Amino acid sequence: MTLTLVSAWNAAKQRLQTAGVDGPVIDARLLVEAAADATRADIIGEPRRELTDEQAARLEEFLSRRERREPISHILGRKGFWKIMLNVTPHVLTPRPDTETLVEWALRQYPDGLAFRMLDLGVGSGAIILSILAERAAAKGLGVDVSEEALAVARENAANLGLAGKVALLRGDWTRGLDDAGFDLVVSNPPYIRSAEIETLDPEVKDYEPRLALDGGLDGLDAYRLLAPEILRVLKPGGRFAVEIGHDQSTNVERLFKATGALEIATLKDLANRDRVVVGLKPV
Repeated sequence: MTLTLVSAWNAAKQRLQTAGVDGPVIDARLLVEAAADATRADIIGEPRRELTDEQAARLEEFLSRRERREPISHILGRKGFWKIMLNVTPHVLTPRPDTETLVEWALRQYPDGLAFRMLDLGVGSGAIILSILAERAAAKGLGVDVSEEALAVARENAANLGLAGKVALLRGDWTRGLDDAGFDLVVSNPPYIRSAEIETLDPEVKDYEPRLALDGGLDGLDAYRLLAPEILRVLKPGGRFAVEIGHDQSTNVERLFKATGALEIATLKDLANRDRVVVGLKPV
């Protein structure tokens, strides 16, 4: 049977729904667009446009992978985040809308035209630091990650966005080797899933996301215990920090930062009204 854009989309929706995929309508459309070199406007305006044999085969491959619950970001190799498009591989976490809560806060603290230096610990794909630098012409930054494969993704994303001259990307163990009081802003989305809970996560996460970026130890707080005093050490007096957290970790993470002497500690909620980001200030 010859596939058209609309029949391919309808069949793809049914297959993904049967496979238990969340958001089968959107995922089906994205896969059809990618396989058929089409746009959303094409599906609406030319619904009876036929797929070539090559395009139909490509769609079949994409759908088979998604039915196995491979993240659509891995299949397409890209993911939109904030106002930028990022390359994504299995070596980095897929950027999620929840993390945009952190980006939005940071941009409010540092208005356009203000020169500042930021640090992103566990930079991954570069989603956080590149989103901020893309909107703040006077800012520069350093991203650190223990994974050279993740850094390669971040470097490619920085180059694609024309930001390679504004960000340095360094392989390292969190803040080890960094000088005191070197940054105006420190951000991080560290691993915070409790070790025992990882196997309960959706297949897209537990089977395909890098375990190193997920596993926060027995109680999910291992990274924060290390990071809280170190973030305050590398911040300039008056500098600010923001760290993503699990939805039930606000009290414990705030307590860790209070113990370092941080001020103005607060927890921000994401669009689903869940605790998502702890922020604060280093005393002057």
